Amino acid sequence: MKITDIKIRKFFEEGPMKAIVSVTIDDALAVHDIKVIYARDRYFIVMPSRKNPDGTYRDIVHPINAGFRAELESAVIDAYNVQLVAIEEDAEHLSTTAMI
Repeated sequence: MKITDIKIRKFFEEGPMKAIVSVTIDDALAVHDIKVIYARDRYFIVMPSRKNPDGTYRDIVHPINAGFRAELESAVIDAYNVQLVAIEEDAEHLSTTAMI
């Protein structure tokens, strides 16, 4: 399986959740609502889940093995960081342009 697209759908400045992401696999399967979390001095992802009647949460979709989980997590966090830098550069450019 190959990750063919990653879209950062929403960014958050406050709290541990930093983004909500959609991932496309093999140009054939989309997984929405993957969360990028920053806690305990590191980034990680949380897969989409639903709340059970007993109050616990259960993943709706998840990687079956550690190798693909690591690949997915790395790709999502890399895409998040690339988009974050682009947003910061755009904001810096806009503030510089506004001063001219």
